[in-house]
Amino acid sequence: MDEAEHTLPREQTDRLDPISRAVIQHRLSAIVEEMGEAMLRTAYSQILNASRDFSMGIVDRDCRLVAQADHIPVHVGALPWAVRALEERFADDVAEGDLFVLNDPYAGGSHLPDVTIFAPVFFDGERRLWTVVRAHMGDIGGATHGAYNPNATEIWQEGLRIPPLKLAERGRLRGDVLDMILMNVRLPREFKGDLDAMIGAAHLGERSLSQLYREFGGTVVHRAVEEIMSGAEARTRAIVSEWPDGTYEGTAYLDDDGRGRQDVAIRARVTVSGSDLTVDLTGSDDQSKSFVNSPFANTQASVAMALAYLIDADIPKNDGVFRVLDVKLRPGSIVHPDANVPVTLATTHPANEIVEAIVRALQHACPERCSGGWSRRFRISITGENPRNGRTFIWHMFHARPGGGASPVGDGWSGAGEWHSVGGIKFGSIEVTEARFPLVFEQHEFRPDSGGDGRYRGGVGTTLDLRVEVPAYAHTAGEGARHGAAGIAGGRDGAPHDYRLVTDGEASRLATKQFGLEIAPGSVFAIRSGGGGGWGDPAERTPAARAHDVDEELVTP
Repeated sequence: MDEAEHTLPREQTDRLDPISRAVIQHRLSAIVEEMGEAMLRTAYSQILNASRDFSMGIVDRDCRLVAQADHIPVHVGALPWAVRALEERFADDVAEGDLFVLNDPYAGGSHLPDVTIFAPVFFDGERRLWTVVRAHMGDIGGATHGAYNPNATEIWQEGLRIPPLKLAERGRLRGDVLDMILMNVRLPREFKGDLDAMIGAAHLGERSLSQLYREFGGTVVHRAVEEIMSGAEARTRAIVSEWPDGTYEGTAYLDDDGRGRQDVAIRARVTVSGSDLTVDLTGSDDQSKSFVNSPFANTQASVAMALAYLIDADIPKNDGVFRVLDVKLRPGSIVHPDANVPVTLATTHPANEIVEAIVRALQHACPERCSGGWSRRFRISITGENPRNGRTFIWHMFHARPGGGASPVGDGWSGAGEWHSVGGIKFGSIEVTEARFPLVFEQHEFRPDSGGDGRYRGGVGTTLDLRVEVPAYAHTAGEGARHGAAGIAGGRDGAPHDYRLVTDGEASRLATKQFGLEIAPGSVFAIRSGGGGGWGDPAERTPAARAHDVDEELVTP
């Protein structure tokens, strides 16, 4: 594609008035937020309509992120790479009313359960933008329920792999493509309901953007987008230029890869040069034979996340922000694996560890902008037969959220979740869960003493006792039982996870990557999730703050 094709003529490049630019910027933000609300209210599965494991974005045909909603950062950072794969595959074979789908992690996807829908936006007969919806499906086929397969040694064992495909042509859904997808998932009814919600959200964004073009015209919208991006770049560069030039190093560790390797290292060398950042991850360990590898787009998203967390919250997180980054990766490493190795855990791990390694490095350059580490994700997926309807169920544990990291201005959020989502993923309604599934929540509350100590304390994790009422089996897929969330600027690490299964009074500790765990009826998952990392010297925490911790039962006396 000729880049000049989308450049304004010289006589049209005068700057917009700030009011028009601000109106368009806020309209773009409102459109992606509205798409998210539509998705939340129409999705079928609890993963989406309660836990909100989805993201929305607007990307232009030059594969630049124009706008995003505050959903799941690791999703959004990979969307431009997905659009790039789509553009390369279909080029100009795109018409009004077309819809596209993909999930391939090696074509800009995140991991196989994350399915992405794309709708082109046309104005005056020219394709201008894409609305993009990415959502985590409850099942995507493969060797085991829910896609998280600790035994996988290749990506095909993780589920159905969808390259860029045309799902609808000129407004007509391709039934053959849809039938092929539904044939390869365990819960086709649930999958179809969620896919319909995604398509609806993408079309809503398309209609809203078309209205924006009709109101302002293509030239004005284009000019506004360029200025919004340039403004975001300028503000980001102004922040980075305040950091001392130099090269800073940080390392974060995965507990293990499920294949006997412990303390798998993510090593970041971050060079600050003026307003430019080079993030060198080439020193990270070699790729694994298991599902802890992070494919290229997911790693790029993780680096983008780290930068987004270090700049001002009100800077729009678009392509302009990430122009300051130069990312260096080594093929064959755990952050840039060879094609076809398994990757399902990547969106959480090593995504979290990539962020943590970068923040550990930059705490030496800008400690006032670095938060303590957010806790790791330790997922459990359970499957069995639901006696209430006779159907197979698959339940993913989004409850027992771990603690968020402390910041330079305050304590971390308790039960907020992990770094890859920074509170964007919620735990679903306990009452709805108990109504839909043969599960009983005997306890779900904050876990005292789990947050890392510091001038500001890390958020505490969660205590959950979950009783399974029917025979079932489960897989675990996660991290954080060996390494807690990082303390920053002198703060202490958060407590690691402690997960156990109690059957007939006997408790056994759960491994982070365990396949085919048999569950007897009445067994209880005793979950104690980790806390966030502290920030600053614990000696600087005030007596009043410590007394408040005890009063609120976040710390025991």
